[in-house]
Amino acid sequence: MKEPLVMAWSSGKDSALALQKFLETDNYQITLLTTVTEGYERVSMHGVREQLLLIQAESLGLPIDIVTIPQACSDEQYRRRMESAMLRHHARGARCVVFGDIFLEGIREYREENLARLGMKPVFPLWQVDSRQLSRTFIETGFQAVITCVDTRALPASFTGRLYDRSFVEDLPSDADLCGEKGEFHSFVFDGPIFSKPVQFRRGEVVLREERFSFCDLLPLDSDSIASAQ
Repeated sequence: MKEPLVMAWSSGKDSALALQKFLETDNYQITLLTTVTEGYERVSMHGVREQLLLIQAESLGLPIDIVTIPQACSDEQYRRRMESAMLRHHARGARCVVFGDIFLEGIREYREENLARLGMKPVFPLWQVDSRQLSRTFIETGFQAVITCVDTRALPASFTGRLYDRSFVEDLPSDADLCGEKGEFHSFVFDGPIFSKPVQFRRGEVVLREERFSFCDLLPLDSDSIASAQ
């Protein structure tokens, strides 16, 4: 009997690396869990369309539980909706939730405290692994991702929409984390060793929101199109 497991899925590269570690064995029944902002129907902070998220999950061969949160979501609203989702999974036997966090202690403590109240615990397979090592592993094992959101207080907006590759990493400022762990950028993974096929998309409009966050819209393509990061 496989152990039920919840994967906190952002659609980005750190989630993909964390998920890969649990897919290497056949011991878990994994469900992806993602927050999507109401009204936008996009992955929170990453700005990825829900349609692409569903296509991504299909290529991974995993069920996905989408938790909707309101725009300008308060901490309390977020906590209540996530708690409701976690309790559903707890009732189905899940006791662990996997996160792709790397080194932010405050985030880890927040997750531990909230899940402990529900009789669950977080698992951090990437915890304190050097960001340079994680970046190199992601690229060298064949994952492919595109940058969907850039915090322009940390990086120039020109990084928006680029592929996450060696060139991107080399161009990052010296004070930026190579995995964007401090919120410098967010990504969408569209191919890699855990995917059955690439997620088909094309780049759309780049927009600046809140005079701070630069988003690159990704538009789904039909199945006859070529996977593209053009």
